[in-house]
Amino acid sequence: MKVGIIRCQQTEDMCPGTTDFAVAANGTMAFKETGPVEIVGFVSCGGCPGKRAIARAKMMVARGAEAIVFASCISKGNPIGYPCPHYENMRDATAKAVGPEIKIMEWTH
Repeated sequence: MKVGIIRCQQTEDMCPGTTDFAVAANGTMAFKETGPVEIVGFVSCGGCPGKRAIARAKMMVARGAEAIVFASCISKGNPIGYPCPHYENMRDATAKAVGPEIKIMEWTH
């Protein structure tokens, strides 16, 4: 499976995405169900309130992503302990934009 990962722009300077890449490659944690996946894109949400995430998700789908994954920094607040207050709206708008054939995954690790 090919996936595109969307991360929080505000945590980019604290986290290089190392764990996201490792769990995707190893098929662990959020990827336990899918097994190892190929990452076709690793982008930020574009900053609050995350409106750019929709266009970026569509771009990754156009480049082969079969799933859009919201990194744990957005949905769980890793590493700062503060989940995105815009997450649900961003997730729902993204799912609507990419269509039901694209899987939405809500976390990475």
